[in-house]
Amino acid sequence: MNEVLRQEKKYLINIMDVGRMSGFLEKVMSKDEHNGYEGYAVRSLYFDTIDNMDFWDKINGIEKRRKMRLRIYGSESQYAMFEMKQKEGMYQKKRSLKVSREDAESLSNGDYYPLLKYSDPFAAECYGLLNSFCYKPKAIVEYKRKAYIAKENHIRVTLDFNIMATEACYDIFSPNLKMYPALDRFNAVMEVKYNGFLLSYIKDLLNSVNKSETSVSKYCLARGACLKYYL
Repeated sequence: MNEVLRQEKKYLINIMDVGRMSGFLEKVMSKDEHNGYEGYAVRSLYFDTIDNMDFWDKINGIEKRRKMRLRIYGSESQYAMFEMKQKEGMYQKKRSLKVSREDAESLSNGDYYPLLKYSDPFAAECYGLLNSFCYKPKAIVEYKRKAYIAKENHIRVTLDFNIMATEACYDIFSPNLKMYPALDRFNAVMEVKYNGFLLSYIKDLLNSVNKSETSVSKYCLARGACLKYYL
């Protein structure tokens, strides 16, 4: 199990800013090795309770809340990361457990028993929460990402664009998902994650782009239309 505790800020930017920021960031930060020319694909299957507790906690700004998901980086992947993100004041705690493709397929079908095969206490905790609160698969979100890293304070800046979603299929490994835009193609999300404080030269660089800080959630964007809540 991997655990990360950090501050996280999100900004809504336009697609032209993605190109500009990519050019700026790669001059002062290390590029993620998977970036390539067009970024890399991220796909997440989100789970929520039968009454959509996690969705409404986010919408209502509840200070302590969580989000549970499976994440892969391509439909051919032989494993997935089962993750739980918890908002704790100004910090985000993310814990991750690597699971096999077979176990991920079971999880995506609402069968959480495979988590008990893993010895890490985090797996047992997730199994208990998923069953106690009647969590079910609710939506898949997919997007392209470019990421940049600075070792100091574990700073990571990500640019997420072409954000798509589906609530009709929960097969996270499917190569043929029918998806709809969760955010229009002219907009993107920039996320800034760091420990302690953000270095001034990176802060100045980020301030050079026309952006607005937001609490946007890709999961909530995906569920917004279905739940009649416009974000």
